[in-house]
Amino acid sequence: MSQVAGLFNSSLARKYWMALTGLFLCLFLVGHLAGNLQLLLPLEDGAKDQFNLYAKFMTTNPVVKILSYLTYISILLHVVDGIVLTIRNRKARPQKYAYNKPGANSAWNSRFMGFLGTVILVFIVLHLNAFWAKMHWGPIDTYMIDGEEVKDLYTLTIASFQDASAGLGMTIVYVISMIVLGFHLVHGFQSAFRSMGWNHPKYMPIVMTVGKLFGIIIPALFALIPIYIHFIL
Repeated sequence: MSQVAGLFNSSLARKYWMALTGLFLCLFLVGHLAGNLQLLLPLEDGAKDQFNLYAKFMTTNPVVKILSYLTYISILLHVVDGIVLTIRNRKARPQKYAYNKPGANSAWNSRFMGFLGTVILVFIVLHLNAFWAKMHWGPIDTYMIDGEEVKDLYTLTIASFQDASAGLGMTIVYVISMIVLGFHLVHGFQSAFRSMGWNHPKYMPIVMTVGKLFGIIIPALFALIPIYIHFIL
């Protein structure tokens, strides 16, 4: 038992957990984005009903619920492992030599992954409080679609970003958070493959290219949603 505990507490095991949870969360981002992009659909095309039915499915389907719990656990493990690895790395290099030039040896986002991750964690908490908590526990309006009661998350979301006093600030916070997420993903995606040992010289350039595209496109599309709602819709 002590050997198993020691294995999970080792730096190598934590890097594996960090990589696996990070890659799983990348898949979650794709799924979450696919659903949220429905907010960009024209209202006359049934965007409200479609999004609210999607939101109900995501919060009531048993399989999705299991995946949701797995996502929450992955976020916690990813955060905890990130903190532990950051502390261990700093303890392993207690002295900063005058000739050390980290900027010449690594990208800045790789050196500040802990800070970027902290900003993203704060954003997640704010995001959950603004939408997820209200979806589950209210206050939120409900209405009927073909005899089925649904919660009106669509109207809540639109109203939040269009609010006269807080909508602009909320939009700015979301856009900045997505920029931070982008920098985090660009490094984290390829780093996860390296941590797992999937860094064959032949395929790693492809992984790095995919990681850069993923880190740009996914956050950009997420940021587009509040911008569209606040400034265009």
